Amino acid sequence: MDILNFLNEIKDEVNLTVSSNFKIEVIETERVPSFDDSNITYYNPLTKTKKCKRLESCVLYVDMRDSTKISAAKRPATLAKIYSTFVSSMIQASRYFNGHVRNIIGDRVMVVYDRENCFLNAINTAILMNSINQYILKKKIKDFEFRCGIGIDYGNMLVTKAGTIRRGAETEFYRSLVWLGKPANIASKLTDVANKTVFKKSDPLRQGNYFPLTQKWSWVDKSYEEFIDDLSPTFSQNLVHKDEYFSTFIKSSNLYSETPSPILITQAVYEGLKREHPSEQSIFNNWWNMQSVNVPNYNGNVFGGDIIYKAAEIL
Repeated sequence: MDILNFLNEIKDEVNLTVSSNFKIEVIETERVPSFDDSNITYYNPLTKTKKCKRLESCVLYVDMRDSTKISAAKRPATLAKIYSTFVSSMIQASRYFNGHVRNIIGDRVMVVYDRENCFLNAINTAILMNSINQYILKKKIKDFEFRCGIGIDYGNMLVTKAGTIRRGAETEFYRSLVWLGKPANIASKLTDVANKTVFKKSDPLRQGNYFPLTQKWSWVDKSYEEFIDDLSPTFSQNLVHKDEYFSTFIKSSNLYSETPSPILITQAVYEGLKREHPSEQSIFNNWWNMQSVNVPNYNGNVFGGDIIYKAAEIL
């Protein structure tokens, strides 16, 4: 088949799937579907329908920090051991609290939960994963600072089949379940920043105030905006400051680092856990703290914690 005929076939297929005759049937569910679910289908050209499912629940992602640096520094055999050990441990932690692993890409594991008790199961999984990473893997995997990040969100996800039917040994590589919707996207982005040290640079001004009666100086840090707001309008080259003791200013530069907590959750997860399980220890003891992280396309609060099971401390 030449390229032109191939492109025409693709065009005809696209025309069919975007036409008004093509129907999408969405079935509500409270349980995590598998790939073999008969209510999730590819496009059927005879009935011109495609079945999907919609699940409102929690989704969790976990992965290793600085895995690209690890890959560059380790020999293939050692690297394979690290990755397989990490992924296997995270899968077992997921299953312990009724999680369903639905995607593994490199060192990143995606876990989805049935709607019932999803907040508690997802939080417990995250705490167990954090415990395993800090008290088992970190001690056994030497030569670099082993860390992981975990992100959790809650909401509606549309579950559909993507790919194509192909027979033979490569069947699994041409098909997958796709989880559409913000929760999977936001949870993944939270994982990107969880437990990841970021160096930031600020350029404040140091404002010097001089007090003639005591002959003493006082220095305070000001942002550019704060400093400018304290200036009065003038048409001369001299600064007119609202503070009568203002004398001078200098520019300074500060370099600082921020490391968000290993477990990051959205406001929906925090509020859901608090609403459905108010006596859960992390809620009752106020172990979740507001985090100053920026997550694209998310406007709510982010809560974080470095929570572990006490049992892990004796290992």
